[in-house]
Amino acid sequence: MCAASRGLGKASAAALARDGFGVAICARGAEALSATAGEIAAAGGDVLPLAADLSRREEIDRVIAATVERFGALDVLVTNTGGPPSGPFTSIDDAAWVEAIDGLLLSVVRLCRGAIPHMRARGGGRIIHVTSISVKQPIEGLVLSNALRSAVTSLAKTLSIELAPDNILVNCVAPGYTRTDRVVELAGQAAAREGITAGDVEQRMIAKIPMGRMGEPAEFGEVVAFLASPAASYVTGVTIPVDGGWTRGL
Repeated sequence: MCAASRGLGKASAAALARDGFGVAICARGAEALSATAGEIAAAGGDVLPLAADLSRREEIDRVIAATVERFGALDVLVTNTGGPPSGPFTSIDDAAWVEAIDGLLLSVVRLCRGAIPHMRARGGGRIIHVTSISVKQPIEGLVLSNALRSAVTSLAKTLSIELAPDNILVNCVAPGYTRTDRVVELAGQAAAREGITAGDVEQRMIAKIPMGRMGEPAEFGEVVAFLASPAASYVTGVTIPVDGGWTRGL
């Protein structure tokens, strides 16, 4: 489970551990990662924390090797990446694009490349990508996320076709506005740009959600756990929005 020290990654790892999976969790911040591992272990989960920067190829190789060494196999890969900088297209320079491509897209490519041989050896597996509702309906001010998470979605669809004969199922889960540190950060950035308060921005977000509230990370984690479960044995190539109805498209 990538980017699992907090937020959606943490909630997803906790749900998988509750369902009996041994989970390897990784993130850059060792202290927060250790705290999350402690919480999962205290709830009875089997967890391996691995501090790593997944924008680096050698770190991905190390994480996959350590996971297989500890658990003897790799059955489920959940890719998750931190959000890139926000801002309009004209404010994003080449350096920001390159960094976002490495972090949001190439890391996912490399994780899949490393995991697939282990899944084939086991006779199947699950690859679950955490993306964003921006793949269904672009979000103003998030051009990097809009572009690159859509690229991950296209990669997932392609892999779902290529890997179906191997019984490797590939899906995406697209979170909407969920009460995480990332959403708080984005609200603050938007407020600074517009000269309003973060509370005003949050209320504007909620006003567009038919359910009238933000989601909770645990609600998102349950959908990830479903896709990893036997109940989802005939589900592949789809993107499931978890957004309280925010997305207006069919």
